[in-house]
Amino acid sequence: MGVLRPIKELPTLDLARLDGEAKEHRAFLSALRDAARELGFFYVVGHGIDPELIRKTLRLSRRFFDLPQAEKLSIQMVNSPHFRGYNRAGLEHTRGRPDWREQIDIGAELKPWPLDPGLPPWTRLQGPNQWPEALPELKPVLLRYQAEATALGIRITRALALALGQAENVFEPIYRPAPNQLLKIIRYPGRGEGEGNQGVGAHKDSGFVTVLLQDTEAGLQVEGPNGWIEATPKPGTFIINVGELLKMASSGYLRANVHRVVSPPAGCDRLSVAFFLGARLDSTVPLLQLPAELAREARGITQDPLNPLFRDVAKNYLKSRLRSHPDVARRHHADLLDPSDREGPLAPASAY
Repeated sequence: MGVLRPIKELPTLDLARLDGEAKEHRAFLSALRDAARELGFFYVVGHGIDPELIRKTLRLSRRFFDLPQAEKLSIQMVNSPHFRGYNRAGLEHTRGRPDWREQIDIGAELKPWPLDPGLPPWTRLQGPNQWPEALPELKPVLLRYQAEATALGIRITRALALALGQAENVFEPIYRPAPNQLLKIIRYPGRGEGEGNQGVGAHKDSGFVTVLLQDTEAGLQVEGPNGWIEATPKPGTFIINVGELLKMASSGYLRANVHRVVSPPAGCDRLSVAFFLGARLDSTVPLLQLPAELAREARGITQDPLNPLFRDVAKNYLKSRLRSHPDVARRHHADLLDPSDREGPLAPASAY
């Protein structure tokens, strides 16, 4: 058995090659398939998103986190049954431990379903976002950014389908007419020695793909064959990673990889914007019939007993939201919790 080669950094792919001539197109799909199988993480350039929109998104995110605490708490998530709004550091959990980051969670701007015990529980997740009155310009910029990140995530998902020998629209039945969207603007405060370093604990993401925008401070680490790989911020790039939905659909051929964020040192902080592209909550993850040469290399699906995966999309997503945000779960959705979870820490789950 050979020694695994060391991997020191994530690969970088130029999305513009996808629209190149046939030879260039095929070469891009081959590189994409390798990156999504080996690490499940890669940088992307040539994405076409307006640099000015990226600058505005980061600038307004910084302005939000600089608001007085009372202004931020006016939209705290615990007031939203839809898991939307602001969380202070320590209120979101990964595998049962608090993450040291403050953030806003934003989804599609939709009307809520009526609270009806006859409706599926996932309908409780649909509803409006909370926006800070002190920063009205945040809403239009973040909703525009979310739309652009959605289009980019769908484009990459379609390319991954082609790379797996499928029709590029093979996943459309589970994301049209509108996919599940989650946008997080995140600030990781600096921490001194002895304070712990869990910005976000080690986890995998659960949707199609994640589109991550980093500012300038490092901290994201990806599990490699020889230890953690630093995903250093690079101007003009996004980091893309494969979610567990694509891992399940490809019988483990694509890798949904473990990653974490280490808190920055005292005296500085880290800013990032993470967009998670998911399937419709009323859908079921398909099982793709891979070409024989790819099927032979599929790893299969391993289950984490602390966080089992289901092909029912809503079951995975709702489970994760309830466990990641126990204060919201207990205030608004206690009827969905096991009796043992209505007090004390909830059973651990991966962060979405």
